[in-house]
Amino acid sequence: MAGFKIVTDSTADLPKDYIEQNQLGVMVLPYIVEGVSYGIDKEMDVKDFYNKMRGGMMPTTSQVNPESAREYLEGYLEESREILVMSFSSGLSGTYNSACVAAQEIMAERDDCKIIVVDTLCASLGEGLLVYKAVELRKQGKSLEETAEWVESHKLNLVHVFTVDDLFNLHRGGRVSKATAIVGTLASIKPLLHVDNEGHLIAVGKVRGRKKSLHSLVDMMEQRIGSYRDKNDCFFISHGDSQEDAEYVRDLVRERFGIESCIINYVGPTIGAHSGPGTIALFFLGDYR
Repeated sequence: MAGFKIVTDSTADLPKDYIEQNQLGVMVLPYIVEGVSYGIDKEMDVKDFYNKMRGGMMPTTSQVNPESAREYLEGYLEESREILVMSFSSGLSGTYNSACVAAQEIMAERDDCKIIVVDTLCASLGEGLLVYKAVELRKQGKSLEETAEWVESHKLNLVHVFTVDDLFNLHRGGRVSKATAIVGTLASIKPLLHVDNEGHLIAVGKVRGRKKSLHSLVDMMEQRIGSYRDKNDCFFISHGDSQEDAEYVRDLVRERFGIESCIINYVGPTIGAHSGPGTIALFFLGDYR
């Protein structure tokens, strides 16, 4: 490993083996299911989590507070005196601000370390793909500053396009009205969404039927990829317990764009609490979000 540590959040939804292989630090955002707190000291099986959601369970989530962020960073400073923190979108959580506060406090007290905190303005494996790019730069021998600069200058090229299977989860999160959720569900309307330049979830369209919504994700990739068409060496897909649909989208992308390398993983409970079962999200580099 090069001379700096990369730290991200549990919201990056990266596979555990990838995290371990690349010695990534992870700040965990807790979630509560039926009055029990998970995430930090114990995990709920992700399939059980989604099955409970299908049964009507309503989980709640919280951000990493400044005290917890400081604990994480002080622990990681024992491994490296230089840390790059790649944080969950400030448009969706206060975790980025907590990491900034913690980093500033630590560096004010000691002059033997450097911590750079980046607001990725990304979520789920969009955040994960940006972390992946930072890891590759570290492998190439890039410095902390060089890697942070690349991430800052390219984070708005990290495109998120996704669809959800249940409009009522978006209604509970304040994204659509109850009337829209009811009518859309009856008509099998599937919303198409993305993450904008401020890191917010924004609806950008709707189609009728699940299969069409999956094809539309790849169509949206066609619209946004632009000059990055030959620069994507991989793409990522996250899902809300919909492995077959994730593989279907993977195969569509491979067929249309010829990009073979792909990581597929679950949307973790922190984001899944809001997006719900059946979510399919596609991530890649493009000219615009």
